[in-house]
Formats: sequence, structure tokens, C-alpha cells
Amino acid sequence: MSQQALIFIDLETTGTRATRDRITEIAALKVVEGQITERWVSLIDPGVAIPPFISRLTGIHDEMVAGAPSFAQVAPALREWLSDGRLVAHNARFDAGFLRNAFKRAGLDYRPEVLCTLRISRRLEPQQRQHNLKALLSRFAIDSRRSHRAEDDADALWQLWQVWQQRFDGETWQAALAQEHQHKNLPANLDSDIIADLPSAPGVYLFYGHNRLPLYVGKSINLRNRVKGHFQRDHQDDKAMRMLQQIQHVEWEETAGDLGAQLREAQLIKELMPIMNRQLRRQGRLKTWYWGEGEHAPTLAGSAVLANAEPGQCFGLFRNAAEAKQALRTLCDEHKLCAQVLGLDKGKGRCFKQQLGKCLGACCQKESLEAHTARAQMALERLKVDAWPWPGRIVIRERSARTRRSAYHAVDHWCYLGSAETLAKAKRIKGAAPQFDVDTYRILNRFLRDAEAHRLTITAL
Repeated sequence: MSQQALIFIDLETTGTRATRDRITEIAALKVVEGQITERWVSLIDPGVAIPPFISRLTGIHDEMVAGAPSFAQVAPALREWLSDGRLVAHNARFDAGFLRNAFKRAGLDYRPEVLCTLRISRRLEPQQRQHNLKALLSRFAIDSRRSHRAEDDADALWQLWQVWQQRFDGETWQAALAQEHQHKNLPANLDSDIIADLPSAPGVYLFYGHNRLPLYVGKSINLRNRVKGHFQRDHQDDKAMRMLQQIQHVEWEETAGDLGAQLREAQLIKELMPIMNRQLRRQGRLKTWYWGEGEHAPTLAGSAVLANAEPGQCFGLFRNAAEAKQALRTLCDEHKLCAQVLGLDKGKGRCFKQQLGKCLGACCQKESLEAHTARAQMALERLKVDAWPWPGRIVIRERSARTRRSAYHAVDHWCYLGSAETLAKAKRIKGAAPQFDVDTYRILNRFLRDAEAHRLTITAL
């Protein structure tokens, strides 16, 4: 280690969201050449109410901070005080994230170098299961008067640092610090060796938490860059901060290209239901407007109808009936269609909107049903759901221009059944009865519209 000052720091806050919650207490010890040279300890008025459960945890309540300075008031002096040191904290991303956001709100830039004692502990004693501060203090018989108070925790952290230096030989200690510097952006509970093995290839990746709880599934054409990119946004993204605090394991699957990655991502999200994925989680029973031949109005139907519908008979994909009806009402207003004729409103004869000039009169024979039907179908055209254009199952061959790797994706009526390394194996993939999935539909529709550009070859079975 150089003689750069080490600043052992701990913060107490109103919550865990670095962009929205506020600091209530700061304690920092400046250590130079193994000696504490200065201390900075202060309560901070967060400017917001401290939640009761936080007060019970830390003992800090609104009355205690009422006369304390705000962070903006101490920011210039604190920024100067911190400027020549490297932060040492337990789960350092948390403290650094709060400080960066607090200084930013005060109009100051702060991007500290950090050493995370949680990560260092995992490297020094990988055989141990517990690496939280309470467990470490108990393991090394370090006394701390009050947990969750900033000065006591900062003092305890400095004592832990000294115990480590005494307990481990110089080579082991310096290796742990070197690894910490090299992998400073990784989540505290994640083994750095896992990330080192990530390929720069297309595929899907899976983040897991404690007890292999699925946290997040993602995809990329470059797995290595994408996964590492997750670890650099936590100071400005509360969701990223929450996820990074929980990640303990990463897995990945390589694919031949982007299509395979997107199909597999959608499939895994629906199978595993990761807590941090929302966009592609199973969307219940989708609704669509089905317009049968010879009918003057569409019928609200479930997505199962899509498997057998003829081209041009289904319009829109909606999460529920209310959303579907609102979409059709919007088209009625835009094109002066009759909501009564289309079955949205009850009644007979002249409708109320026709009296206002907002309906051309299909309800009272001022417009023929044939003309109204043609206009309505034209208005719905922009919502048209493409019908499955093949008589049955197909296999899509995807080829990688860079690696020359191929994969064969079995698909039936917009339903992804799985992938294989050869056409023969893909033909033998057994899947359940096709169940329409809006995410898979959108992915396949986008790629198949320009199959040649995506280096795709389609075999109908």
C-alpha cells in the first residue's frame, strides 16, 4: 500500500436508495502510516422524516438531528477533508453511492477510490460463510459499543483492519488488496473468478442471490461487456444498487446470435420469474380483438385464438379487457366510428355521439354497415397481429458471422420450443401444445421480417 491516507467511514441513512434517501450521520477516521490523525463525526439533518424502523435500528430520530447541519452545509468542508484519502468501508458501494449523490445535490463532484472490507474478507477467508460486519467483529473478538451508529462502526472497522494485518502474512494481505483494486467494481458478494471467465459472445446471463434465488435474467451480443456494465451504474440507479447488494452468483449460456439470446431470455424469465425482471414476465391471459369473416364488429377474445386465426382477423395484444376496450374507444373517437355498433356501448338507434357529430351514423342508417365495417377495419389495421404463415412447425437456422457457430430454433405458431446444434436434433424437440406468447411473437416477427439480413434460414416441417 502507498502512504495515501485511508479514511475508514460509515454512514447512517434514512433508507437504502442512494438517489432518494438521505444521510443522517457521518463518521470518518483518517489514518496515515497506521495512525489515526483526524476524525470527522457529525449528525446530519436529512431534511426529511426518519422512518420509525430506521430509528429503531440506529437510535437516530428526528429530534436528534433537528439542530444538526444539513449535508449541503458541511459539503464543501467535508469534500476538502476527504479529497486526499481512499475510502475504506464495509459494503463500500453503499457508502460511496450515498456520498456521490449527496455531493451531487450540493453541486460538488465526488468520485472516491474505495476499498471494500466485505470483499477483502471474502478474499482472505473464502471458506467462511458470514462476512457481514457483525459476524466479523464476533469472529475476531472486536468490541463495538453500539451497532448501526457511524462512529462505533468506523472505529470497529479500523480495529478489524489492524487484526487482519496481524493475522495474515504480508503476501496474503497484499494479494487481497491487489485483487480488491483490480475488481473494485464487482458486487461485494460475487467471486471475481466468475467474471474473469465471461466470454465476449452473444448469450443470456443470470444473476442469483442467496440460496440461488433468481434475481435477474438478461441478454447481450457481448456477455462480458454487458455484465460488467451492470456493475458501474449503482450510484445512479436504485434498482441496480438493490440488485448488486444481493448478487452472489452469475451463470450464462452462449448462443449463436442475437435471436437465440432474445428467445432464451424470454423463456428463462417466464420459467424462473426473477424478482428484478418485469418487462418479460408472464403476462397472464392476453386479449385481442378477433374480427370474423362477415361480421360487422370484432369480438374480444383470448390469445389462444391467434393459433388458428386467418391473416387479418386479429387486432392488438392487450393485458386485459379494459385495455382492449379503451384502445378501441380511442379509434372510435379518432375515426368517428360508432361505439354502439362495435359493441362497446349498449343501446339501439341513434347514439349520443352521433348527436354530437362524433359518429357518422352507422347506428341510425346515416352510414351503411358495410361502409362502417370497412372504415373500422382500416382503423384497426395498425394493430393487426400477423397470423402464423406456415402450416405447422418450423426450424430457424441462425449463423454467427464472427464465430461461424450455428443454432437451430424450433418454433410453432409463434411459440418457441427450444434450440439444438443440428437440424435433425431440432426436428426432434418435443414441446407442449403451442401457447401464444406476446414477447416471443414480437421477437420472432422482428427477425423473420428480414430473415436474410439476420442470416436466418427457415425450414418448414
